[in-house]
Amino acid sequence: MVRKDKAIGIVATGSFVPSKILTNRDLEKILDTTDEWIRTKTGIKERRIAADDEATSDLAVKAAQAALQDGGVEPLDVNLIVLATSSPDMIQPPTACLVQGRIGACNAAAFDIGAVCSGFVYALAIAADIMKENGAYNNALVIGAETYSKILDWTDRKTCVFFGDGAGAVVLSRIDKGYGIISSYLMADGRGWDIIKFPAGGTRFPASRETVDRKMHTFQMDGKKVWDFAVNAFPDAVLRALKVCNLQLEDVDFIISHQANALLIKTCMDRLGLPLEKTYINVNKYGNTSGASVAIALDEAVKLKKIKKDDIVVLVGFGGGLTWGAVVVRWGQ
Repeated sequence: MVRKDKAIGIVATGSFVPSKILTNRDLEKILDTTDEWIRTKTGIKERRIAADDEATSDLAVKAAQAALQDGGVEPLDVNLIVLATSSPDMIQPPTACLVQGRIGACNAAAFDIGAVCSGFVYALAIAADIMKENGAYNNALVIGAETYSKILDWTDRKTCVFFGDGAGAVVLSRIDKGYGIISSYLMADGRGWDIIKFPAGGTRFPASRETVDRKMHTFQMDGKKVWDFAVNAFPDAVLRALKVCNLQLEDVDFIISHQANALLIKTCMDRLGLPLEKTYINVNKYGNTSGASVAIALDEAVKLKKIKKDDIVVLVGFGGGLTWGAVVVRWGQ
């Protein structure tokens, strides 16, 4: 039975990034690019790269364990695992099931969400809605995890300089009414499906010698079109999610956005008329970690005490699909 006197809120956060650091100077040695160009255009100085034997599930497990420890939640008390990734270990089974088995959360349902850089926001909204409607789910793990270093073309300077690997997670539980997740807004526009893509390996282009030779098993992106989309999607998602819960921009205390590009984040905050002090940027350290970036940034902002009890926090993502969305939280941790 659903507890009407309780809300669904984030009670713990955790994150994990690989130890290997790849700097812009390192990229200068293998690509026709410069540290100055990358920093000026993106704000990125370095990114983390998974080891050869590390896959997305390995990073996800460590982030999940960090979040569970942060919240004092036992794996057997987790009822639901929703994992956002666009770089899964394999097409099937779901990477969430690999994580579930390894952390010992054998009382949980587990599935993946594929919404690229919007993935964590999508996963958070979906998990919260499931919990609101079904009293059997009292604790959920929501994870964003990516190892883009495994799917990039490291000869393509238009894409590989932007991305890094990492994972973040939160625990959702029932908390006092008036706090927690108070609204969400999710949207997609499939007309822009080809702006961000990983073409081969599915049923449209099954793996073959031709798909390998044509480098169709690597991430592809039209950077200009992504920018044109994102500078509108970010503000749109924030405003629409606030409208759902009858809040205004002046009510917002903090925004955690997808860490695509520091200049992009600054541009969108300016369009919203919000000062940079109301957001947190770590793309300089980790690059774009796609579906993991919001979760990693949230964990760091919480640990740095940038987010306080009673704050109105908006989590916003935008990415391939095209997809975008936001979740509004009254912080009660």
